[in-house]
Amino acid sequence: MSANGRREIPTGKGFRHVALKVSDLAVSKAFYQTWFHMEVVWEPDAENVYLSSGVDNLALHQIPEGDGQDRRPGRGQVLDHLGFLMESPQRVDQLYALAVEQGVTIVHHPKQHRDGSYSFYLADPDQIVIQILYEPTISGMEVG
Repeated sequence: MSANGRREIPTGKGFRHVALKVSDLAVSKAFYQTWFHMEVVWEPDAENVYLSSGVDNLALHQIPEGDGQDRRPGRGQVLDHLGFLMESPQRVDQLYALAVEQGVTIVHHPKQHRDGSYSFYLADPDQIVIQILYEPTISGMEVG
């Protein structure tokens, strides 16, 4: 608790995880590998790939065929969600409890993911989805 009696919000490690919906996964994967020297850290299936520069994490998600939304540049939303990194799963749970208590919109409840990460999703006031994420390969890194 803080001096004013309110629960303190757990601190995080910043927006070092971004997820994008892409029209051609193979082309986007090659682009980020070529131009930003990102390496594949996990490719669970044909619709998803996770890349890293070593201090961050970029998720690329194939836009499903027949999605129906106009995602041409300037016409539709291509951002899937932002990821705000936390130092531990416990800090994720602390922030989740506080978000629920304060009435923040919860999009997905806490979940352990197949790659060892742990997260939940909330929405900001404009309904931009933010993943509150412990990601074991980068959450412990110190960035100056």
